[in-house]
Amino acid sequence: MGQLIKLQDYVSRYEQNIFLYPSRFVRLKKQQWEKLLVNWETDAKDNVDQSAAWLEDDHKPLFHKIKGFLRIAEKEPETETIVEGDEGADSDEDGGMLFTPSLPSKPETVEDLKKHFLDQLFRFQMKWASTTILEKSDVEQKFYYDERLKFFLQRFPDTFLVLYKPVFLLKQAPVEVESVLIRPSGVLCISFLEEEENAVFSGSTERFWIKRHQMKEQNILSPLLALNRTEKVIKKILKLYDIDLPVQKMILSRNGYIDFPSAPYDIRFIEKRSFQEWFQSMRKQRSPLKAQQLKAAQALLEYCQTSSMRRMEWDASDEK
Repeated sequence: MGQLIKLQDYVSRYEQNIFLYPSRFVRLKKQQWEKLLVNWETDAKDNVDQSAAWLEDDHKPLFHKIKGFLRIAEKEPETETIVEGDEGADSDEDGGMLFTPSLPSKPETVEDLKKHFLDQLFRFQMKWASTTILEKSDVEQKFYYDERLKFFLQRFPDTFLVLYKPVFLLKQAPVEVESVLIRPSGVLCISFLEEEENAVFSGSTERFWIKRHQMKEQNILSPLLALNRTEKVIKKILKLYDIDLPVQKMILSRNGYIDFPSAPYDIRFIEKRSFQEWFQSMRKQRSPLKAQQLKAAQALLEYCQTSSMRRMEWDASDEK
C-alpha cells in the first residue's frame, strides 16, 4: 500500500520527520493486519466448533438442547469484533493517532477481510496526510472517493511514497503539478489520460491532442504540458540538494489507447494494452526504503506549500 506523504497543500505528518514515519507506517500496517487476521480466523473457528456441537446434540432431548443453548449464551455474549491497538508497540510519541481496525460485519473470505482492512487504512492515511499534533487541514470530501488516489494507495508496495496533486511554492508562487511517486529506484511523474472507455488519443507535440470515441472527435489539452512542468520542478529541487535520482515521465490511460508515432523518447506511455504487464511489474518491486529515496522526499516536501490551522484542542489547552 503506497504511502500518502503529501495531498495537495494539506499539512502532512511526513513533513515533520520523513525518516521516521514511512517505516512506522509499514510496521503498524503489518502488526494490525496480523492481529485482524488472527481475530477473524479465531472467530471463524469458534463458529464452526459451535455448529459441530449442535450437530452432535441433534438427538438429545429438547430440554437438554435448551439448557445447552442458555449456557452458550451466558458464556459468549454477542459483541462487535474489535482489534485493540498495541499501545506499547505503536504508540505515537508525538500525539498521533493509532490505527485500530474494526469489523462492523463479518467478512466471509480473506479477500473480503483485506478489502475492509485497506478501506479503513485508507482513511487512516488521510488523517496522517492532513493532521499533525498541532495543526490540521480541512480535507475536501472528494478525496475520500477519489479512485485514482485509492489506486496509488491500495495497489502499490508500501515503499512507494505518493505526492498526490502537490502544490509547490516556487519564488513565492504556488504551482500545482501532476502526481509523483517516489520509488526506491527513482521518481515517477504520472499524468492520467482517462475519459470514456476505449477512447483513442492521438498525440502530438502541439498544444492540443485529438480524442476519438464512437465516431466523434474532440480536441483536448495536451497532457505533456503539465507533465513537463512537473518534471522540471522535481528535477530542479533535487538538483538543489545534490540528489542523484532518475526522474521519469509517464502518461497513464488504463481504459483507453494512445496513438503517438513520433512520441518524445523521454516519456513512457502506458495504455489499455500494456497496463496489466506494467502494473504487475510495479507490484512485484520489493526493494526496501532507501536513504536517497527519503532524502528526495524530504527535499520535495521542503518546497511544498502547506495550508493549515491550529487544532482546537491545543487552543483550549493554552487557555487553561
